[in-house]
Amino acid sequence: MTGVTVTAIDRVIDIFEAFQNSQQPLSLTELAEAVEVPKSTCHAIVSTLTARGYLYTLSRPRALYPTRRMYDVMHDISRNDPFIRRATPVLERLRDATRETIILGKRQGDLVIYLQVVEGLNSIRYSAKPGEFKPLHSSSIGKALLGSLKEKDLRAWLKERKLNAITATTKVEHETLVQDVLASRKAGYFVTRGENVSDVWAVATFINVHGETLAVAVAGPQHRIEANLEEMARLLIASCSFLSRQLVQHQGDESEKR
Repeated sequence: MTGVTVTAIDRVIDIFEAFQNSQQPLSLTELAEAVEVPKSTCHAIVSTLTARGYLYTLSRPRALYPTRRMYDVMHDISRNDPFIRRATPVLERLRDATRETIILGKRQGDLVIYLQVVEGLNSIRYSAKPGEFKPLHSSSIGKALLGSLKEKDLRAWLKERKLNAITATTKVEHETLVQDVLASRKAGYFVTRGENVSDVWAVATFINVHGETLAVAVAGPQHRIEANLEEMARLLIASCSFLSRQLVQHQGDESEKR
């Protein structure tokens, strides 16, 4: 990911992810080792989080664990996300129709960030989490977002970049990717065939809403997506058309209120 990161914020996030990974209370020493910071630095961060009510202490064993406060803060923020609140019911209906995992994402720098994931109904399914980053050139959502660019802008973006092979089938030659994206744009949908995760296929398309470009994907095991690709694409395009109209209408209603 491009851009400048702030070390202090990185460390706070690392602390919460350490608890996520451990699934149990951690001592100050264990926490410092998990996030790879000096114990004194970890103590300062932990003291602040404890004072703000985000961590609590246990006396036996002497350890720390998060309270619900961070969960409640993030839950309140998430449920009022302007895109997610309107999009999720549509994504859930698409999931019910396809039984596969549905992902909403947008471009952030040179990557795709997943904004919402509605997991499929099959026991064997593609799993992902909101907040994950994926490459533009190997993911179906990434290809869809690249497909929203003019050809000259796509080529200009590629000119300065080396495409890494994420799997054995990732398209790493610039012209191969360009032709794939251009052909997909004509078809109205973009496909990855094990290019981002081996044995996982996905089909995606993009929508534009008041200057924001979003993309939605249907992802699942190769054998199911490959066998039903055209039907998956049809359902996807219909859902995205409906979602686009909903989001445009919502933006218009909000503008009138202001």
